[in-house]
Amino acid sequence: MIMGKRLVICEKPSVGNAYARCFGVASKKDGYIECGEYVITWCIGHLVELVNAEVYNENYRKWRIEDLPIIPDKWEYAVTANKNKQFEVVKKLMHDSKITEVINACDSGREGELIFRLVYEKAACTLPIKRLWISSMEEKAIIDGFNNLRDGTEYDSLYHSALCRSQADWLIGINATRLFTKLYNRKLNVGRVQTPTLAMLYERNEAITGFVKEKYHNVRLCFTVLENKELISVEGVSDKIKELPTAENIKAACDGQKAVVKSVKREKKTVNPPKLYDLSTLQREANRIYGFTAQQTLDYAQSLYEMRCITYPRSDSRYITEDMSEATANVIKIVLQTLPIQLNFKLNINRVIKNSGVSDHFAVLPTAALANADIDSLPDGERKVLLLIAGRLLCATAAVHEYEAVTAIVECNGFSFTTKGKTIINDGWKAIERLLKGGECDENDLDGDTPNIAEGQVFENPVCNIEEKWTSPPKHFTEDTLLSSMQRAGQRDAAPNSGYAGGDTHIEKCGLGTPATRAGIIEKLIKTGFVKREKKSLIPTDEGADLVSLMPDVLKSAKLTADWENGLSLIADGTLSPEKFMSEIIELTHTVITEGKANVNPDKVAKHENTGEIIGKCPRCGCDVCETPKAYSCSCGFTLWKSNKFFETARKPFTKSIAAALLKDGKIEMKGLYSPKKDKTYDAVVVLEDTGAYVNFKLEFPKGGK
Repeated sequence: MIMGKRLVICEKPSVGNAYARCFGVASKKDGYIECGEYVITWCIGHLVELVNAEVYNENYRKWRIEDLPIIPDKWEYAVTANKNKQFEVVKKLMHDSKITEVINACDSGREGELIFRLVYEKAACTLPIKRLWISSMEEKAIIDGFNNLRDGTEYDSLYHSALCRSQADWLIGINATRLFTKLYNRKLNVGRVQTPTLAMLYERNEAITGFVKEKYHNVRLCFTVLENKELISVEGVSDKIKELPTAENIKAACDGQKAVVKSVKREKKTVNPPKLYDLSTLQREANRIYGFTAQQTLDYAQSLYEMRCITYPRSDSRYITEDMSEATANVIKIVLQTLPIQLNFKLNINRVIKNSGVSDHFAVLPTAALANADIDSLPDGERKVLLLIAGRLLCATAAVHEYEAVTAIVECNGFSFTTKGKTIINDGWKAIERLLKGGECDENDLDGDTPNIAEGQVFENPVCNIEEKWTSPPKHFTEDTLLSSMQRAGQRDAAPNSGYAGGDTHIEKCGLGTPATRAGIIEKLIKTGFVKREKKSLIPTDEGADLVSLMPDVLKSAKLTADWENGLSLIADGTLSPEKFMSEIIELTHTVITEGKANVNPDKVAKHENTGEIIGKCPRCGCDVCETPKAYSCSCGFTLWKSNKFFETARKPFTKSIAAALLKDGKIEMKGLYSPKKDKTYDAVVVLEDTGAYVNFKLEFPKGGK
């Protein structure tokens, strides 16, 4: 290395390679790249994380109610399992005498800040920090970002916000999961955000299950109008009528009788173009149109970002700033050259400019790199998401949609009927939307043109018919509607200047999770078996419904959790102290433990139905581990699968006696283990390693062994 190098820490190798291409790759090493004045390395996601509870106290290895709540006096962190090699690379570079400065080039957001800072702290680095904050992976944006690095201290508040988020999740997750698992004798995963999200799904499902449909009727009055020498059929509809005899009386009174137009109301209306996409609205639209899950859309968008085709996707803004107008206008020209769309009006970029509407990142946009992109060669998911983003830019800057809404009241024999319609004056942005959707109409545009009828006009011999209908239950959440509800959670109840509401400025930041985390929350609920997908619908499973029914209201409250998320935003803004926020979380943790123990539902406590032989005690919770046909398991979720890669590779059956020894002593000495790498057998001590989430096996060798 030459003197005076700057160390760049990014989140993933792919991003590091993109940065290196901008500066000319001089030398690729194991875990880093040297190019010019920069040494570029990466974290591979979270390299450092909070330690498990048993690190604070060995007694916490067993799950016991009397140990709760577990609240560390001082938070400790460890290198993430299986990532020690890359951590050592980063740490060594941080302490290289030739490195004079560290550049935090992780993703420009809360979690990116946390990823970098935890590594920086764990490595005991003391070098000055600069922050790369960019919203595009285009070469120009990267170089501009490196030429305008910010002081790392500007993001201290964002780091404290991220730290509080992780600690709050740990406190609620560890304590509540252990408490309710032990109280009810079965594994019950509880999360600070996932539990109120599950509660929303549960409440909707209960509303659907408990819904009692009711019959009602509409009487339809049909008549014809002569327009442009053609007979046009027009229909008026009565109000809802519950009783069939009432509807039959109206039909009998009006069928074939004279009808008169009593009033005609014409209103010119406009529908403004939609705003640009933030991540949540992009995920919702992709789910509605293509059926993509929120996680799929995020993955496709992240891939497009790393391909330099779009700007930073994890944004919660739907505008651009004034200084971006020229660059965005250029992108619009490229989009028009790329998409087969002909416009008969000018686009207005001022519609999407709002400096105060942009926080950490501006809206999700296509980039100028679209000019050289081969869209047809992209994978299907990425191509569809890219076209959505490009199309939305055109719609958002297009003319308003204008139409005339007509409402006419037709009276027949003393009964009133309403006929509605609309006439398009200027299609505006909806013409673009329709082209992008292959000509499909929005359900709100289904009212057809209303014939030119006038007040006082008389219709002879109208025909009446009765239409039987039923009230409809609420619909199950889709990812589209759930993301919307998660985003809006707490807004209705958030009062300015109360609790974490923080006044009008911050009410918009209420919500369950963030745009970057909501997809992961949904996927976790599905992975843990609490929610299932049925086509586009998200429905709680019996296990999910059971979990919600056991949780205290304080853990199910969407408003409270939304207030916490808002509190994290206030910490990032520097207007709320991390200490105050965490004191609230600690107080809540005590409340959860107290209420949980005081309100046990004995009917919900699981009885051991496992008739298998008890072979030992669970290292996690202390309950019995029993043999089943496929595993040795405990009701808390701790499981040793009989068919597992470790013993299969070693060519040893995972017998009951081996499992019993591992449960008793945590290790067992074994002979004749097979090594496929060396194609020979060896002797070693097999050690059981329970992380609290996963069960692993590792090897210990006597001196001179293997």
